[in-house]
Amino acid sequence: MEWAPKYRFNLFGKESSRRDCEAILLGIAEGIDIDVLELAVMPDHVHMIVRSGKPEHPSRLLQYLKGKSAYLLFRKHPNMRKRYPKGHLWSRGSFVRNIGVDIEVERRYVRMQGDIHQRKLTDYAT
Repeated sequence: MEWAPKYRFNLFGKESSRRDCEAILLGIAEGIDIDVLELAVMPDHVHMIVRSGKPEHPSRLLQYLKGKSAYLLFRKHPNMRKRYPKGHLWSRGSFVRNIGVDIEVERRYVRMQGDIHQRKLTDYAT
């Protein structure tokens, strides 16, 4: 799963807000019995690889994660409301895909998100 804050602002540039977002997402996932395999909160987007034991549609999981995390982030950081006065933290767009055999390639890609020399996902498929 991948999604971004509205207008692609560098919302998680500060270490404290990035850690809070990670903790909130992990807490939400734990509350609905989702295993988080990889999580990368970048300054302007979030990558998450999850495993769900329930037969849940991935877009529904993403909808729940985005909605609940926005609510909790606004409660923890009230100053975020200045940038997003209407309460819409996350952009409408997102990317969700079911992963089968190539899960290690995807995990490596998410782990290396902070690497400035990264080019594209196919570079990691060896």
